[in-house]
Amino acid sequence: ALPISELRVAEARLKGRVMKAYGSTMRVWGVGAVLASVVALMLAMSAGAPVRAQGAAPDPEDVKEGMTIYRTKADCQTCHGWAADGRKMDTQMPDAPNLRTTRLGRAGILFAIRCGRPGRGMPAFDRQAYKDASRCNNTTEADLKKNGLDLAQPAATLQPREIEEVTDFLFDRVIGKGPLDHDKCVAYWGGEEQDVCKELK
Repeated sequence: ALPISELRVAEARLKGRVMKAYGSTMRVWGVGAVLASVVALMLAMSAGAPVRAQGAAPDPEDVKEGMTIYRTKADCQTCHGWAADGRKMDTQMPDAPNLRTTRLGRAGILFAIRCGRPGRGMPAFDRQAYKDASRCNNTTEADLKKNGLDLAQPAATLQPREIEEVTDFLFDRVIGKGPLDHDKCVAYWGGEEQDVCKELK
């Protein structure tokens, strides 16, 4: 048997190791708790948050012009519906996604408008799409043909500025806004009551 004095030294050493290990564990747990709290806070802040355009708020005139282009020159409403909710206005046209619930960011929307969706009925509104390979992921018309992908013809091609304006309109009035109701309908039309909105009361 060990003398009492040696037992006390051994006990003190063991206690020191346990406390040291306990301290390390507490530090690890402390860092983990902080990280978990930050992640939880970020998730809580983002839950239910609407999708927003990146950058500064768009110029109201650009939004207005974008809406006009959407409804007339580009004729997007024929497939996407006047409210961009996927309820097409011409049954002969391809089905189009509901843009009110899309998860695409600004870059994705710009790319979709510029380069379309080959094989899916979405036309490319950039006049140089697939002619200038650098415009659409280094893909050419020959690549599309080789892969059996048809590209629908747009009602009209758009200038780069017009594509930006349509995108401004979509992010200001459509994307992330969810299902249409009366208030959202009025907001869609720039705050002006419309007959179509009255039907949603």
